[in-house]
Amino acid sequence: MSYADQVFISMCKDILENGCSTEGEKVRPKWPDGAFAYTIKKFGVVNRYDLSKEFPALTLRRTAIKSAIDEVLWIWQRKSNNIHDLKSHIWDEWADEDGSIGKAYGYQMGVKHQYKEGMMDQVDRVLYDLKNNPYSRRIMTNIYVHQDLHEMNLYPCAYSMTFNVTKRSGEEKLVLNAILNQRSQDVLTANNWNVVQYAALMHMFAQVCDMQVGELVHVIADAHIYDRHVPLVQELISRESYPAPVFWMNPEIKDFYDFTPDDFRLDDYVTGPQIKNIPVAI
Repeated sequence: MSYADQVFISMCKDILENGCSTEGEKVRPKWPDGAFAYTIKKFGVVNRYDLSKEFPALTLRRTAIKSAIDEVLWIWQRKSNNIHDLKSHIWDEWADEDGSIGKAYGYQMGVKHQYKEGMMDQVDRVLYDLKNNPYSRRIMTNIYVHQDLHEMNLYPCAYSMTFNVTKRSGEEKLVLNAILNQRSQDVLTANNWNVVQYAALMHMFAQVCDMQVGELVHVIADAHIYDRHVPLVQELISRESYPAPVFWMNPEIKDFYDFTPDDFRLDDYVTGPQIKNIPVAI
């Protein structure tokens, strides 16, 4: 069984057995038929993944690695807030007639800020510090910008990354670790998608900064399973699990802005069948 499967199964069981139900409470999300979308939720879920040991792709069902990486590059590399720059259609519900999702996600990554070293956006600041000040305790990003929330079509869910560099005894290369902070997560549809995205992002940053990958710590304030997802999750976590796939990333890429989704693949990726037609709350 892959470690990602162990973490996912344990988290889902904990939510289902010990979570808090929002049924009958005042909630914002609704199903497409207009019914309120209630959840079973847990507060403060923390999952840790040692990326030096295996890549955390779920094997209970397939996670589309190229589509996941395309979205994280859309935000972090292309710094776009327009769905026309994205191959998948996961953001279509939140886009306006021009394809914009407002001042959200990639827009915030592209905003330049004044630092003593000059004008940089948040991504370039991270890369600058990892290369020049790796032991800094201030290497972080934040896209939950309150002054712009009213112009975002969806408030950021995964909103902050904090990077921290360590070193293993007897080794020369530094080790890149990170914390992903997420205010809210639909566990069935998004959990492993986000884990795979940010694991890949750490691999990218580590490679272009000549580091090794270390731990990804995923902190979820509100980890929830929607009411109509409960039987789907119960079936999913009862499935057979397989060994973790082998992660491959093009070793020739030395500039973060040169990566494309075609520079990644998961070899020996054996999974259970995909779950189709998952209802999505809006």
